Amino acid sequence: MPESLVAGVDSSTQSTKVVLCRAADGAVVAAASAPHPDGTECHPGHWWSALSQVRDLLERADAVAVAAQQHGMVALDGAGEPVRPALLWNDTRSAPQARALVEELGGAEGWAARTGSVPLASFTVTKLRWMAEHEPDRARRTEQVMLPHDWLTLRLGASEPVTDRGDASGTGYWSPATGAYLPDLLRAALGHDAGTPRVAAPGERVGETDWGAALGPGTGDNMGAALGLGLGPGDVVVSIGTSGTAFAVAGEPAADASGLVAGFADATGRFLPLVCTLNAARILSAAAAMTGASLEELSALALAAEPGAGGLTLLPYLDGERTPDRPGASGVLAGLTTSNATRENLARAAVEALLCSLADAVDHLAAQGVRPRRVLLIGGGARAGAVRALAPAIFGTPVTVPEPAEYVALGAARQAAWALAGTPEPPAWPAPPATEHTADRTDAGVRARYAALRDTAPEI
Repeated sequence: MPESLVAGVDSSTQSTKVVLCRAADGAVVAAASAPHPDGTECHPGHWWSALSQVRDLLERADAVAVAAQQHGMVALDGAGEPVRPALLWNDTRSAPQARALVEELGGAEGWAARTGSVPLASFTVTKLRWMAEHEPDRARRTEQVMLPHDWLTLRLGASEPVTDRGDASGTGYWSPATGAYLPDLLRAALGHDAGTPRVAAPGERVGETDWGAALGPGTGDNMGAALGLGLGPGDVVVSIGTSGTAFAVAGEPAADASGLVAGFADATGRFLPLVCTLNAARILSAAAAMTGASLEELSALALAAEPGAGGLTLLPYLDGERTPDRPGASGVLAGLTTSNATRENLARAAVEALLCSLADAVDHLAAQGVRPRRVLLIGGGARAGAVRALAPAIFGTPVTVPEPAEYVALGAARQAAWALAGTPEPPAWPAPPATEHTADRTDAGVRARYAALRDTAPEI
């Protein structure tokens, strides 16, 4: 009898990626991808077109699940057609509406208590308010609001519009603590009531594709990565991509009124407190451009310098920052002298700045009750040798670097296997191969100088 295969889809901002895995152990047997258009808004049809390009691979699967970019606003009319291109998480035009909603409806403490998060421009609820104010005709025509993974799951064969706890927790109108929608918040944003997808149970089979594969409920991309990595208590993931994220699985919901920690749910019935920074891997690419080095050469330069970069400290808010919330900030290089103005010190300062910013993110999680036992470092930036070498001393914990893989898609595949099996818990796939990194010291001085610059630099 042939072994069962499952497919996991990662529909991200940039592309659709699919992995085909053995249901029994998660071993990848095939993979494919297709690009999405660039930009901060995208018609959902482009996601379906990209998925259709890898349909041959999908049709080999006995079960499928979709993980996709969080927050994207898919507004549908009464016929189920999009009223406009989806506004994506990285579209910041709704920043004024985010501030207004917080002020109007309970302040930061009220929002954190009700939704687990203080909404920023990335959240769906703020995009609905923007549409209501700037495109009232489209807002009036909106009868259903979905997220990217919800829309794709419905197109693949869900029996009704469905979502999951993880992705619903990023809308700004669903409560991770109670597990219920907050229709008054959606109404206040959009101007009228609208339908929302049913929140499926973790691992629930929500439908069947037209080739007979079971369909899992899907989830958001960060929740998919957590499931793909098999996170346990004390595991904190730090992802270094275009943006940076730090998140951990927790047993209790977070409600951070400072807005630094988003109190998301995960894809298993637990919770996923998360911190997001706007600047991450591009800190390294900017430093590489400034030093005339390749990214590989930048690592070698950084490792040739002493800890503390000869007194150079970089505040890496190159394009503003989300955590802390400084949208108008720019980068600051402090402590520059004729004696420390070397390529090596600049490279070291960039790597230290990246890691200090992310270490701050881990500290914000700790303030919400997460107790880091180790840090798992993933994303393109984690491939830099200097990042791996310096991270343990700056984070103050052992660092595990799983081998590069499509962890969001793997998490979706694991959920598909869960739906196929119909078990109470997801299948226990082996942990990915990884390298371990430790340090015999903690770079407290580096972090102290970074913190002093962070807390005193003007937002210019």
